[in-house]
Amino acid sequence: MVLDGSWRRAGVLAVVVAALAVGACGGDDDDGGGGSASSDKPVTLTWMVGQTDQFQKPAKALSAAFHAKYPNITIKIETGPQGSELDNLVKTRLATGEMTDMFVYNSGSLLQALHPEQTLQPLSDEAWVDKVDDSFIPAVSAKDQVFGAPFGSTFGGGILYNRKVYDRLGLQVPKTWDEFMANSAKIKKAGIDPVIQSYGDTWTSQLFVLADYHNVAAQDPKWADKYTHNQVKYSQEPAIEGFRHLEEVNKDGYLNKNFGSVKFEKALSMLAQGKGAQYPQLTVIVPNLETSDPDNVNDVGFFAQPGQDASKDGLTLWLPPALYIPKTTEGDKLDAAKKFAAFVASPEGCQVSAGAFAPTGPYLVEGCKLPADVPQAVKDLQPYVDAGKVTPALEFVSPVKGPALEQITVEVGSGLRSAASGAKLYDEDVKKQAQQLGLEGW
Repeated sequence: MVLDGSWRRAGVLAVVVAALAVGACGGDDDDGGGGSASSDKPVTLTWMVGQTDQFQKPAKALSAAFHAKYPNITIKIETGPQGSELDNLVKTRLATGEMTDMFVYNSGSLLQALHPEQTLQPLSDEAWVDKVDDSFIPAVSAKDQVFGAPFGSTFGGGILYNRKVYDRLGLQVPKTWDEFMANSAKIKKAGIDPVIQSYGDTWTSQLFVLADYHNVAAQDPKWADKYTHNQVKYSQEPAIEGFRHLEEVNKDGYLNKNFGSVKFEKALSMLAQGKGAQYPQLTVIVPNLETSDPDNVNDVGFFAQPGQDASKDGLTLWLPPALYIPKTTEGDKLDAAKKFAAFVASPEGCQVSAGAFAPTGPYLVEGCKLPADVPQAVKDLQPYVDAGKVTPALEFVSPVKGPALEQITVEVGSGLRSAASGAKLYDEDVKKQAQQLGLEGW
């Protein structure tokens, strides 16, 4: 899908994080680390971490907390680039044997391009692996080996909604698309925009398609594998439903009048202030509410995008990146790096991370709990994870993506192109990308 790792780093996260961390950790910040519990021998580890606050702040905090427990290991943080620059740098360094002792990188399909079984240290035998949620393990695995520890929290794709509007109109959180549309009809009758769209920022137009993946997989659990091998298409059932949702909310007059021009930040404020009731979005943007509408943060809740069957209601979940250890890390450094990975993937590590950068969804490690003061929309994700009613977003289970999705979804959502036409056009877009990747069957 379009929401690949570079999109998350350079797109949404650029909206959420207003300032970048400056340079690598220096002075005392440079020496947060850990040490061996069984030896006084000093070990220094280098760790490449992305440059935004979402990566830098937890990395510094984790390093400092780990160093307090194990004073003989020093972790020096190296700031990595973003987007495609990071992809190229990681591949080059792994190929030349010049990678840092540890690094943070995407989980999911982008990991497979690193050929992890050849370039990374396997972590399958580490005790913490059994404590990691089952939804995450395939995203950091290859050839039946686990290679990464979760770094940070998840975020969900679905519908942000105004809880006060729902309460005032006596509405229940919908578990089917029909229920969602019935709620929307009541909201429109009350004189409130039922569905907010913000096509002034074209990336926001994709959510009805992207967040519907749980519903696709619920109907066909093997859909992603078939998709990767060009055996199913978006112009077919069940994947076409996301495009139909875009078409339906426009045809029924449920959108805000300025949907074609309004920007993401304004749309989010419209939701928080009750000028609109429902906004297809990612919970990674919830921290923006604390800046734009601090008094209304907890007026906004979240529910998974409804599908056709209430019994299969569940969440499309974006997984966190992971901490990896390259094959070039050996001996005492490998032992220390594995110890640090265990700390990162522990309840204590989650607590440290949460204190440094507010989570945007549940953690995927047993025993990790969200802080009590996270916004309501973030809390609303936890029951889906606890019940096991989650499916990783398509980008984590298939390398097939199409770069033109956000332009196509704007056209469908604006009534300029039918759902069938848009889905077919996206199939053509995807084909070009798959052929460039040299995938079989395309």
